Amino acid sequence: MATKTKRSPLDRTPALRVAGQSLDEELDEVRYDHMLSPMLVALFTTIIACLEWFRYLTNSPPSPWIYSIFAVVMTGYAVFKVLRTRKRVQQLKLGRDGERVVAQYLEWFRTSNFFVFHDVPNGDANVDHVLIGPQGVFTVETKTHTKPLRGECKVTVVNGVVRANGFVIERNPIVQAKAQAGWLRSFLAESQFNVRVWPVVVFPGWFVERFDYQAAGAWVLEVKALSKFIENEPERHSREEVQAMASALRSYIRARMEK
Repeated sequence: MATKTKRSPLDRTPALRVAGQSLDEELDEVRYDHMLSPMLVALFTTIIACLEWFRYLTNSPPSPWIYSIFAVVMTGYAVFKVLRTRKRVQQLKLGRDGERVVAQYLEWFRTSNFFVFHDVPNGDANVDHVLIGPQGVFTVETKTHTKPLRGECKVTVVNGVVRANGFVIERNPIVQAKAQAGWLRSFLAESQFNVRVWPVVVFPGWFVERFDYQAAGAWVLEVKALSKFIENEPERHSREEVQAMASALRSYIRARMEK
């Protein structure tokens, strides 16, 4: 019997619901129950009808062996796809929940005159979170990794390489965060704002060992430490500049949503 060796890094307390979540859930249910399911039934019955018409027109005798072999092959394929996809589904759900938990934490920055954006489209990718406030502009990349049931849960950064409990994390999150910050910096420059955008990587639920942040060119933190880091930054932008940059980004997001 398999033993569970990993656990979620998120608190057991579930994340608060997000705006429109009930409609989102209802939309998924309506799509499946009233669109996908009837289409699958129609497709299945159409295939059966076509096979029967073929037998009728060719005066062929029943061929249960052919249908049985076909059913076994298709069942095997379905089982293979489900097993292969299940892990990916679990990873996506963990990533989604991590982004939601981080998003709810970042909402507190609004009380410090920050504008907070989530899931900002960036070409074929997205920036998980963006903070625009008096202390600067920050992109925040969320990395939600399962933790061992017992023992150490530590993230380290050495020479720009990020490790979780000694294992190198695929797709270096610092490189990813820098690319997101570079995109946002270029976007703001096109909108006549020549500002620095600082990349941040957060690991919910993990202890992150301190390192040379300036040399790495990014912060890698447990999400709850982010407020302290930003509080220690000097004010760089006036209220008018913050509002103008936020307005430009908001207009861009709305334009992308309308496409």
